[in-house]
Amino acid sequence: MKAMLCHAYGPPSGLRAGELPEPVAGPGEVLLHVEACGVNFPDTLLIEGRYQQKPPLPFAPGGEVCGTVAALGEGVARPPIGTRVAALITWGGFAEAVAVEAARIVPVPEGVAPAAAASICLAYGTVLHALRDRGALQPGETLLVLGAAGGTGMAAIQIGRLLGARVIAAASTAEKRAACLAQGAEAAIDYTAEGWRDELRALTGGRGVDVVFDPVGGAQAEPALRSTAWRGRYLVVGFASGEIPRLPFNLALLKGCAIVGVFYGDFARREPEANRALLAELFAWVAAGRLAPHISATYPLEQAAEALEALAARRATGKLVLLTHAAPSPEAAAR
Repeated sequence: MKAMLCHAYGPPSGLRAGELPEPVAGPGEVLLHVEACGVNFPDTLLIEGRYQQKPPLPFAPGGEVCGTVAALGEGVARPPIGTRVAALITWGGFAEAVAVEAARIVPVPEGVAPAAAASICLAYGTVLHALRDRGALQPGETLLVLGAAGGTGMAAIQIGRLLGARVIAAASTAEKRAACLAQGAEAAIDYTAEGWRDELRALTGGRGVDVVFDPVGGAQAEPALRSTAWRGRYLVVGFASGEIPRLPFNLALLKGCAIVGVFYGDFARREPEANRALLAELFAWVAAGRLAPHISATYPLEQAAEALEALAARRATGKLVLLTHAAPSPEAAAR
């Protein structure tokens, strides 16, 4: 089978197309013929050797897949062969087939395309777990989304709106802010501009925001924490900027706010049934037309390096997806 392989830790340009034996579904596993694979920030960390886990070289990155069930391993009675499912894994998705633990798969409802299904598990799963389970976001509250034009940020805008919140998006360019407004943000601010906290204060009538969703870290973290309202919740989701902030804890005391960690991968591992229910709810929203993943480009499998480079350079406004058996979108083909 074809796969995009990392032979040595380094940048996306080091990925090479190769051939691997098709995997076999072991005990408790299913074999998936991959149709689509989401492209995510942890993939860049994996190939650079900076992720918590380090798969043996060579390996195919890709942790978010949609495909059809091709075989059932020992002890697995369902779903039937041919069923379309999605799964959150750690690596192996940039390939034509992958073996997945049966406990990780979630059925994909009729009418949900593979590219959309491969966009749900990580970004939208992270967001719903963060906003509802960890941030207790309530209808009528104000949500600030940092890095709002990325795949996870766009998901936070959409789900924040679904949960009844007023959403303020923070993004670095006019194009990205326009994309955030198109996805339902009530307001969009440039959080790289001097004085952006003053604009945020004006938008909240001086009160501050109830919940901060931060997948970026870096220099904007402390100003965002200072902008929380009394009893606010600051959700630490990730560090796409590459810098882990060192926050002054006295701010949490003075504001009576909570700094809350969001480790979706470990939640999915420790609480698999709760995670399957969460993902099933997300897919039901997509099937009902209440939620539509914003996919900015799709790429063929062979262009995995270009997709990862676009992600790392923060050129994407929304989700990027690899397709193993379909043509890329015009946006990706033009790059």
